[in-house]
Amino acid sequence: MATKTYPFDPAEMLDSPEAQADFLSQALATGNLSEVSHALGIVARAHGMTDVARTTGLGRESLYKSLSEGGKPEFGTVLKVMGALGLKLAAVAATDEAVAGE
Repeated sequence: MATKTYPFDPAEMLDSPEAQADFLSQALATGNLSEVSHALGIVARAHGMTDVARTTGLGRESLYKSLSEGGKPEFGTVLKVMGALGLKLAAVAATDEAVAGE
């Protein structure tokens, strides 16, 4: 009998606000817009994309598109989605090592 495999969906692992915030923080730390958009989409799916769309007033399909890998959401969309997820963006001072590493 052949072994059946299933695709891994990281959204299934993000079952708490803390896990979601940590996942998104790691993506933000990369500074890669594509990775941040994709991570935000994964967190939105973990939360429930229909609920996120309803709360933000944005279309579910447009959220899927803009929050996919390679998506380029507007900053206002990012802020609305973050609010719908119960998360917020915060600025922290970059360490000298982080700035030197760029």
